[in-house]
Amino acid sequence: MNLLLFNLPVVVLFPFLGAIFVAWSSKIDRYFSAWLSMGITIVTIAILYPSIELVFQGETLVQSWAWIERVGLHFAFRLDGLSMFFALLILVIGLLITFYARYYLSNKDCMGRFFAYILMFMGSMLGVVLSENILLLVVFWELTSLTSFLLISFWQHKKEARQGARVALGVTAAGGLALLGGVLLLGDIVGSYQLSVVLQSGDIVKEHPLYLLVLILILIGVFAKSAQFPFHFWLPHAMAAPTPVSAYLHSATMVKAGIFLLARFFPVLAGTPEWFWIVSSVGMITLLMGAYIAFFKSDLKGLLAYSTVSHLGLITLLFGFGTKFAVVVALFHIMNHAAFKASLFMIAGAVDHQSGTRDTNKLGGLIKYMPFTAIFAIITSAAMAGVPLFNGFLSKEMFFEEALNISQISTLTSIVPILVTIGGILAVAYSIRFVKDVFLGDISANLPKIPHEAPAMMLLPIGLLALICIAVGIFPLYFAGAMLEITALGSLQDSLPHYKLAIWHGFNIPLLMSAIALCLGVLMYIMRSGLYNFYSRYFESIDAKGYYDSLIDALFKASILTTRSFDKGSLQHAAAWIIGSALLFGFYGFYLVDAPLLGSREMLKTDVVTILITLGLISTSLLIMFMHTKRLLTLIIVGLAGLVISLGFVKFSAPDLALTQLSVEIVTIVLLLLALYFLPQSTPVEFNKKRLYRDGALAGLAGIGVVMLTLSVLTRDFAPISDFFLENSVPGGGGTNVVNVILVDFRGFDTLGEIVVLAIAGLGVYAMLKGIKLSSAVKNSDGLAWNSDAHPIIMQTLTRVLFPIMLMFAVFIFIRGHNLPGGGFISGLIASIAIVVQYLANGVVWTQIRLKTDMHKYIGFGLLAGTLTGVVSMLYGYPFLTTSFGYLNWPIVGKFHVASALAFDLGVFLVVVGATIMILVEIGKISTATHKKDFDAQDVSEAK
Repeated sequence: MNLLLFNLPVVVLFPFLGAIFVAWSSKIDRYFSAWLSMGITIVTIAILYPSIELVFQGETLVQSWAWIERVGLHFAFRLDGLSMFFALLILVIGLLITFYARYYLSNKDCMGRFFAYILMFMGSMLGVVLSENILLLVVFWELTSLTSFLLISFWQHKKEARQGARVALGVTAAGGLALLGGVLLLGDIVGSYQLSVVLQSGDIVKEHPLYLLVLILILIGVFAKSAQFPFHFWLPHAMAAPTPVSAYLHSATMVKAGIFLLARFFPVLAGTPEWFWIVSSVGMITLLMGAYIAFFKSDLKGLLAYSTVSHLGLITLLFGFGTKFAVVVALFHIMNHAAFKASLFMIAGAVDHQSGTRDTNKLGGLIKYMPFTAIFAIITSAAMAGVPLFNGFLSKEMFFEEALNISQISTLTSIVPILVTIGGILAVAYSIRFVKDVFLGDISANLPKIPHEAPAMMLLPIGLLALICIAVGIFPLYFAGAMLEITALGSLQDSLPHYKLAIWHGFNIPLLMSAIALCLGVLMYIMRSGLYNFYSRYFESIDAKGYYDSLIDALFKASILTTRSFDKGSLQHAAAWIIGSALLFGFYGFYLVDAPLLGSREMLKTDVVTILITLGLISTSLLIMFMHTKRLLTLIIVGLAGLVISLGFVKFSAPDLALTQLSVEIVTIVLLLLALYFLPQSTPVEFNKKRLYRDGALAGLAGIGVVMLTLSVLTRDFAPISDFFLENSVPGGGGTNVVNVILVDFRGFDTLGEIVVLAIAGLGVYAMLKGIKLSSAVKNSDGLAWNSDAHPIIMQTLTRVLFPIMLMFAVFIFIRGHNLPGGGFISGLIASIAIVVQYLANGVVWTQIRLKTDMHKYIGFGLLAGTLTGVVSMLYGYPFLTTSFGYLNWPIVGKFHVASALAFDLGVFLVVVGATIMILVEIGKISTATHKKDFDAQDVSEAK
């Protein structure tokens, strides 16, 4: 099969798969995980490489598989110039960061976990930039927030790391929620969630009444992710992460995700006054604010963090200008910024690594001890400041040129060149500070330790990025021209404007603005003492995070107040609110409808069996109510109620539901029996006349309301959806058992979600109960000791005989489930009952010696089988979890029907068995009495 038919999803998913092996590989050797991580990144680049040539030839690759077609969700990926550039940025910078981190992390750090997180984040970012479906893009967008949370909090022992991770997750996840709303509206306006359609629908979107709402929601997501005002504060606080994380996430990749969306949606959303004023205003504020604060930060990573905020503001400002030329300049500056800022972060890490501090007040004169690091710092700082012959100078000149063009739009925009020049002055000032305070001047007496040059391997990625800064700065057309052109074409989806990548553009106003910025930036650094005092007096105490913390505290207080108002710690009180609210809104709904309560549809005739079943259900319900203080007896009556319900299913021709009800009832009764062992044997009698009347009235009204609602629906003509399933069960799903076909085909995605929830529940119970010890009653309610024969011989004998029969019956129910009553869920419950009975009859120890299978594996293989069934159908071009069916002809057995849904049903079976047994066995293990039974050593040896 041609690799180019599916290489894009492989590029996205391969780092996730690799993360599993990287986490495991650290058990072999802690450094092996680093090399394996680099190998996985290189392989990912190699998988992407064949498509790069096609993109440079002007092609746009789209690889799409239907997933949930009805809601417009496709597993679809896109490679054009824009996504290719960002994918290469993510992979190449990621490779250099991984190499650097190998020598940066200490012996105390878990390398396997670190590099697994890096790969997971890499895959998430690749998913964002390569997604063709914008709903899928949002999924990966949220994954970047989750994986960045893991990376920022990697040093979990540090309070600031935990706090920084929580703030970053809170802000970016809230932005992601807004982005989801904007994307849903955008897809609804366009009529598709595919980028190929959305990018061609700019006029439709901008003329729609909801355009402004869509724009604001998407921009909130963009501004939150890319640390734009007023969401800028999370980025500096995320600097508590290890330096490789800061260099990767907060300079080259994650914070560029929002910028990527500006570039991606530019043809759709840009070109309106709303876009211009919102985006450019936020960008300008962020540019100046970030640059100003950066100059006064004594912590190297703090300085770089706020300078990153400022440069992100510069790029946002350019996109806000809304011209084609501004887009080209913005993309060019993204390239340049990634090179010099990633290098600067790694330099800060090297300084901290070698000197023991990154506080500029304790640093100075390090060029004597770290000459190569100092040279690289001078090069990359010059690029950040926009000094000629370095890459930052070129994009800054083009930025100044576009600012001059924008100034001619109106009187208000005439101030733009002045403001961006001020931003340039500040950039020069904090760049000088980074170099001068750390590497030049006298050697500081406050150094924690005498440093030495960083290891050569740590300097290698820094040097490569510094070399790129020089190469692009001197030969921009050769080293960046083709990439910039194809990237801009991918963003604009239109012809390119005229632009020129060259060192010299002649004597012009942008050159004058650069000269002013350089001169005044030097002057600002010289006059820094007075400026420091002014900043510390008026601005240092201002921290946006404080306002964020106040907002979070207020939300928590409001939620606690609301919870305490409705939740008094009483189940009856909570149920009263729920039932009362349902009644209130229900009766209000009936009141609003201007129609008779009951319709004219003729009611079905009743019969004796139906009446008996109904009376049986009412009787068991009343018995439970009047005898609820006797818990064991109540449990028996509950089982009786379940039996009556299953008879009702049989009466109305629902054998699948009847089998399921019976199986669930048995498992539930056993579960409750095990739980009752640790609870008092009777419920205290509580009597409150006032509450009795209230509860009785609510229960009566609720019953009347449900009856009236049911009658209101059933006495009117309606079109049941069952006709569709009955007609399409065989031709569409290949099975005559409509219930099972619905579960594994028509609604297979729902079933997959349900078994995931069941698996999580089983694992959650296992985690909570593992190792717990509870005391239980030693006597019954009459004061008599429990029977010492915990496992009677008759029960042991019968269960051992019945065990293989029950398993064979489970297999029989499983195999026939697609065409006759049965299926994975019912057979899983039957198999679970067979195993649970062995535990009850013979004890935990005896059974575990003979049944050694780890239920975690059952759950894992079950989820894997269910998911792979859906993935295989997508590989053949069908929607996720589409069933394929046909006939096989085997010797002796002959011709028989088979469907791929059997594999999915197997996944359901394994998860049900694994989770059910895990829960019941863990509860059974709590009591030491369940395995006090003495068993013969000979039996143990035989079992082994």
